[in-house]
Amino acid sequence: MQYLDCNLAFLQDLSDMSLHQKVLQLIHVPIFLFFFGSLLSLSIAKKPNILLIVTDDQSPLTLSFYGNKLCHTPNLDKLAASGIILDQAYHMGSMRGAVCSPSRTMIMSGRTLWHLPPRGKKHRKIEEGITEGKNILRNTIPAVFNRSGYDTFRTCKKGNSYDLANNLFTTVRDKTSRGAGEENGSQWHGRQVIEYLQSPERSKSEKPFLIYFGLSHPHDDRVGRADLLKKYGAVNLKKPPTKVDPKAPPLPKTWLPEHPFHHGHPGLRDECNVPGVLTSRTEATIRNELGREYACIENIDEEIGGVIEQLKKSGEYENTYIIFTADHGISVGRHGLVGKQNLYEHTWRVPFIVAGPGIRAGTRAKGNGYLLDILPTICDLAEIEIPRTVQGKSLAPVLKGEKEVVRDVLYGAYCGGTKPGMRCVRKGDWKLIKYDVLDGKVRETQLFNLAENPNEFLLEHQEDSVIKLIGNKPSEQQKDLAESPQYSTKLAEMEALLLSEMRRLKDPHRFWDQKEN
Repeated sequence: MQYLDCNLAFLQDLSDMSLHQKVLQLIHVPIFLFFFGSLLSLSIAKKPNILLIVTDDQSPLTLSFYGNKLCHTPNLDKLAASGIILDQAYHMGSMRGAVCSPSRTMIMSGRTLWHLPPRGKKHRKIEEGITEGKNILRNTIPAVFNRSGYDTFRTCKKGNSYDLANNLFTTVRDKTSRGAGEENGSQWHGRQVIEYLQSPERSKSEKPFLIYFGLSHPHDDRVGRADLLKKYGAVNLKKPPTKVDPKAPPLPKTWLPEHPFHHGHPGLRDECNVPGVLTSRTEATIRNELGREYACIENIDEEIGGVIEQLKKSGEYENTYIIFTADHGISVGRHGLVGKQNLYEHTWRVPFIVAGPGIRAGTRAKGNGYLLDILPTICDLAEIEIPRTVQGKSLAPVLKGEKEVVRDVLYGAYCGGTKPGMRCVRKGDWKLIKYDVLDGKVRETQLFNLAENPNEFLLEHQEDSVIKLIGNKPSEQQKDLAESPQYSTKLAEMEALLLSEMRRLKDPHRFWDQKEN
């Protein structure tokens, strides 16, 4: 810019020169303009591309780099090996059964759960939070990157998202694709991205791009391709199966025939009406559903591999940050639950890997990030000013190895059913979950030491019938510790921490035993 200022001053000084001097000096003008244009093009070209991949309803426990050795995801494995894996990434929660709605709004806006804007014509008033009159829409992912000179592209499912922001992408190709074919499965979403990258407009453009690559699976109906269903011993069906295929994935370690107490959301679709599951939690049902889920995830992996290959062919791969995550996790039989409306780690956590320029391959960190940190993170990576409306934190210091975490305390909420619902808080290895539902009929508190009990085993997991079916016996310390007298001090500490977070984040609800000062 100093060079530009000097040359503008030079042009202003021409009026004071003789004709001979003007001719000599003007020779330099085209040269200046040529070099300035080249520098401008160079500065634009140096801006990194962003590829944000978001799956629908995927627990980190489905992936090999988080411990799963059965679900085959070679392309995601390579991506993880080429970048950094975050072990403690979370979604903040939901105030309604469709957890994806607030989750995806948080991704787009960088806002916390109780500070979300109206998301579209069909949003529910319960989703609207404290905005203080700020223009949140103008500071969402597509709006920010459009202003910063990016081409923005989106493909994803339709609905249950921040529709007003979604419409701001330069190109939008949305369709809910939860089938198994080229036109109604994950293949459709993958093809949209590849066609965009191959388009004449894209090949001629000098602008960097931001691609939001959303997929409609592995959300139910988990309709898998025939070849992948066969591989995982599963079948597509509407009613629960009665037979177990020996090739089906084994029951998860935390499987239970039912949750120890009611989850607090009567008639919840995800716990009562998922096709192929309904209210069944039998071995045959859960193993088949896991097989269907794995078939959908492997199909997704193939599409991600195709997009990455196209990035390499187009010469854009080395200048692209790739972020892979999901809108939230899911239980699929763990703790006797099937849906996403709980705060156990398998559902509260999300997978999170990032690869790209300046990120050391083969690394991992805790992170302690939320999905709402994505917007400030990609702004940081692209050297774009983070909007003042953003409440999340940039994960860039973690991604670049400068920090292990960006925050010490993590908060989660679910109150899409009866109120106040569920809340959790985590600090270090300790985690508290509270339930206050069904008009006070269910009031429970759980305390876990995740270092000793990362699976959040309950006393029910030590029952002989469960051990016999699972083949795993938790240790005596691997249980809910809330009722153990020796942990009363830690319990009180975590209770106080939860209330502090609820106050800080403007949570509108309180539990039966929480007292305001």
